[in-house]
Amino acid sequence: MNQAFTLQDSLALDDLTTYLSRAGRVEDGSVRLIAASGVLAVYVAVFYPSGLLDESPTVLGLRTFSLPQKEAFDAVVPVGSLLQRLTNRKDEVTDVAEPVNVTLPMQVNTVSWAAISPPRGGWTPLPPTTGSVLDTVARAGIDEVAAAIPTGTGEQIVHRVRSEVWGRPIPGLEHVPAGAGFAALSLGFLSGDEPVGIFETGPWTRLTTKRGHVLTKRRAWSLAR
Repeated sequence: MNQAFTLQDSLALDDLTTYLSRAGRVEDGSVRLIAASGVLAVYVAVFYPSGLLDESPTVLGLRTFSLPQKEAFDAVVPVGSLLQRLTNRKDEVTDVAEPVNVTLPMQVNTVSWAAISPPRGGWTPLPPTTGSVLDTVARAGIDEVAAAIPTGTGEQIVHRVRSEVWGRPIPGLEHVPAGAGFAALSLGFLSGDEPVGIFETGPWTRLTTKRGHVLTKRRAWSLAR
């Protein structure tokens, strides 16, 4: 039997579709869905190391949605396949207030970043920042990457440039790489000067806005303060 989940209504369906559409434009790979205790946590990868020698940080996006209490699973599926199912359900919805059932596509088992689970508790609040700070960092990084990577550049060089630019710490924000700003901007989590909460536990840092969360995990070599 295929696994499925039940969103509250068509508004939640629209929100999830928009979120995954943005994620698919950044990293057209997979999405991890964890359902437990009435919450669906939807993780997408923006950056992650491609090997043991890759010094790129892990940067994940997260949005949560309400579910019935009884639903529980942990699955990794292709973003494109899930988006197609969400789009099909949008076409079938006749009552915008009714719950929407979505069947999961075939799971994938070879996604390295999906084996990394951010902690659910133990977060310590740090001084916050603002959406405009992250927006500025993200747009500057996008321009720098575009200028450094001419058309036809090899994949290895492209990855190295992106790793250097997006792995660079944001001035004044301890343990927050520029890639976190890029993730927040690309996933639609920023809005002007709205405050952005910053929290930390172990090697993880979390940026939280009204629209979603960005989680970053430092590489082992960078854990020393």
